[in-house]
Amino acid sequence: MNSRENQLKAFDRLLTIMDELREQCPWDKKQTMETLRHLTIEETYELGDAILDNDLMEVKKELGDVLLHIVFYAKIGSETNDFDIADVCNEICEKLISRHPHIYGDVEVADEEEVKRNWENLKLKEGKNSVLEGVPKSLPALVKASRIQDKVAGVGFDWEEPQQVFEKLQEELGELQHEINESNQDKIEAEFGDVLFSMINYARFLKVNPENALERTNKKFIKRFQYLESKAKEMNKSLKDMTLAEMDIFWEEAKKV
Repeated sequence: MNSRENQLKAFDRLLTIMDELREQCPWDKKQTMETLRHLTIEETYELGDAILDNDLMEVKKELGDVLLHIVFYAKIGSETNDFDIADVCNEICEKLISRHPHIYGDVEVADEEEVKRNWENLKLKEGKNSVLEGVPKSLPALVKASRIQDKVAGVGFDWEEPQQVFEKLQEELGELQHEINESNQDKIEAEFGDVLFSMINYARFLKVNPENALERTNKKFIKRFQYLESKAKEMNKSLKDMTLAEMDIFWEEAKKV
């Protein structure tokens, strides 16, 4: 591993390159925070993919891409004299110190759950009107639901036992079935959302990350479906021309691959 001195040199090198690109590259000169935003989101998802694949070399590359974006935003901020990379670093340092009084103060905590509760309470003391203010509006719904539940649990709004959450899930499934029987499309959608929200909450009690779990299933399905496609191609057949029984044979084969 690199020494702290080499780490700082590498970061300084990145800042220098960013300065040069901003001054000399036609594409880099044109970028704004708004034009970079969607690219940053894409890079973050690519990092997430690499983490789920446990591809550490790819994680290293994607972390570099994300770091570049952070440096890029800071460079743009410095050009309008609003903030620079030092301000960004100092801001997060001050936040970490203030949010960890059990490390930098005299507060004692029993476990990580107490740390999380203190974190949310400290946010409210800092002027937040709601513990939910920190949940980005543009988060994908599944991730947002998970973060909402984490946040409210941090201030004590939570079930006591997993069985209570499971019973709530069963209750929501019953309400969904009722609306399906009534053929009320708007209420079906509302109840379906309640079922998903309850499932995500139950995942938290099972210590399962719902986003990771769903993506794991997505990857599994893709692998099996592509196996099915390859077998159909070997037979010079289109999937549309195959019966469900024929496809099921290859689907079962794919499970064993």
